[in-house]
Amino acid sequence: MEILGKILGNNARVRIMRLFLLNRGKSFRNKDIVKRSQVSPDVVRQELRLLASVGFIKKRSSTSPDWSFNSLFKYAGEFEDLLVKSDSLNKQRLLDNFKKAGQIKLIIVSGVFIKNDDSRVDLLIVGDKMKRSKIGKEIRKLEAEAGVELVYAIFDTQEFIYRLSMYDKLVRDILDYPHEILLQAKELSTQVFKKS
Repeated sequence: MEILGKILGNNARVRIMRLFLLNRGKSFRNKDIVKRSQVSPDVVRQELRLLASVGFIKKRSSTSPDWSFNSLFKYAGEFEDLLVKSDSLNKQRLLDNFKKAGQIKLIIVSGVFIKNDDSRVDLLIVGDKMKRSKIGKEIRKLEAEAGVELVYAIFDTQEFIYRLSMYDKLVRDILDYPHEILLQAKELSTQVFKKS
């Protein structure tokens, strides 16, 4: 995201553009954009003016405060390739952020992180003594960068092992479909691969 932010002017613009590109059928009020992108209200107003001036977004109607993606925007495909389809996941930063949230044993990404729309879950975190509020805060940051709400699952290690042994549908759906393991503790490597 840092490179895209430099090219496009700033990270706030990248976050806001991603939000609109990934939610093309939806409209947002300024306060929703502030919340979802985690950008200050002043910056959001400034970026919306700029994006509206080039035709990237439009107001739903002249009297409406809601903004939506302009489906007639000439360069929609090019920006989607650049902002949505490019690999923007900073894996090391993601790992560093979640490592501070407890004894994390397993992190698996799928869905939005590997550009697979068929995944039920975007992020799986397994560990012990986890600080759920810290994990929630990091997930909100990821959602702001990704431009979409993430679907995620968090399990204590014993619960995950139990679900794995019982062939739990959610766990199987994550492991049986495309995914990427970012972190895996040794004690889980035999468990995950033995059952998958």
